[in-house]
Amino acid sequence: MQHLLTRIQELAAAQAADVVAQRHHLHAHPELSFKEFETAKYVAAELRKLGLDPQPIATTGLVAHIEGRNPGRRTVALRADMDALPIQEQNEVPYRSQNPGVMHACGHDVHTSSLLGVARILVQLRDEFEGTVKLMFQPGEELVPGGASIMIQEGVLVNPAPQSVLGQHVFPQLPAGKVGIHAGRYMASADELYLTVRGKGGHGAMPEQNIDTVLVAANLIVAAQQLVSRRANPKIPSVLSFGKVIANGATNVIPNEVYIEGTFRTMDEQWREQAHVHLRQLCEGLAAAMGASCELEIRRGYPCLDNDLTVTGRVRAAMVEYLGAGNVVDIDQWMASEDFAFYSQQVPSCFYRLGTRALDGRFASSVHTPTFDVEAQALTVGPGLMAWLALRELAAEA
Repeated sequence: MQHLLTRIQELAAAQAADVVAQRHHLHAHPELSFKEFETAKYVAAELRKLGLDPQPIATTGLVAHIEGRNPGRRTVALRADMDALPIQEQNEVPYRSQNPGVMHACGHDVHTSSLLGVARILVQLRDEFEGTVKLMFQPGEELVPGGASIMIQEGVLVNPAPQSVLGQHVFPQLPAGKVGIHAGRYMASADELYLTVRGKGGHGAMPEQNIDTVLVAANLIVAAQQLVSRRANPKIPSVLSFGKVIANGATNVIPNEVYIEGTFRTMDEQWREQAHVHLRQLCEGLAAAMGASCELEIRRGYPCLDNDLTVTGRVRAAMVEYLGAGNVVDIDQWMASEDFAFYSQQVPSCFYRLGTRALDGRFASSVHTPTFDVEAQALTVGPGLMAWLALRELAAEA
């Protein structure tokens, strides 16, 4: 396989300017989740230039196949997300967003242009590998229920069914040229919590005539934190955070109701289900004990992202082959969430991180910020590495 590795590196270097140009186009024309209509048209046109036949899925998603020799032997799926965020860009660059209030602040323009680069490489090598590479260009990663769940519902994981799914994500914590990987449970599930506490408002000087919703809400917030710390297995990462509390009274007015929003995240699907039950019992029971009532709505988000140990072991070894051991970094679990997790719950998968910071420290802004940008070298590393990982997965025996 050494000749293929060298060939991929050469092709990745030769097309670097094209990938950068595609990324700049996508960055300048961002679209929000499930509204990626022009993005999908652009991606489809680029795939057709390569002789591929992209098919629509999940409204603004696309799927295409690159068949090598003996295409039925094995299939690997590669995923890129295409949506942007509702953020006003602050970067002063020629390719800055032309759509006010919308920005590729999470690197999905990098993921999409990178997968187009993978397609360009593998089309030229299709006589040198066996199996099928499924390209999945996905909408709506940033918005529940997540484009991945819809892609799966519409059959993206069949005809042909992949034996593994790979995805990459930008990572400004690492410099371009390095990648990060974590085997096993990597990213958390994420559920949204919406609580409404109802009581009896009135004058703050006469609490005996009221049912104090603010006091009930304060007790609920504290008790919920204790529930997570006391009921969760200490070996299972869990986070419960409340970020919004509206008690629209006054200095001397107790409101009739208090509204609370929060998030619950964990790395264990069984504990996730148990926690939902415990939270409902706590909210309803504590409020009732204090003479009030509480309605809790739990909006299920993305599940835990589990990097299959076998697939991730193969991917890590292939990364070392392509980049060298010094450029492959073992990273820690992360309590953020990603809808790639839906794929990982269905098919053995690996989701890894692509370094995007410059060696001099530039491009270090975090994702989801108005100054996020990437070092151009990442757009050479990303496509070449993913192409190599795909061929390594196709060559696997298990």
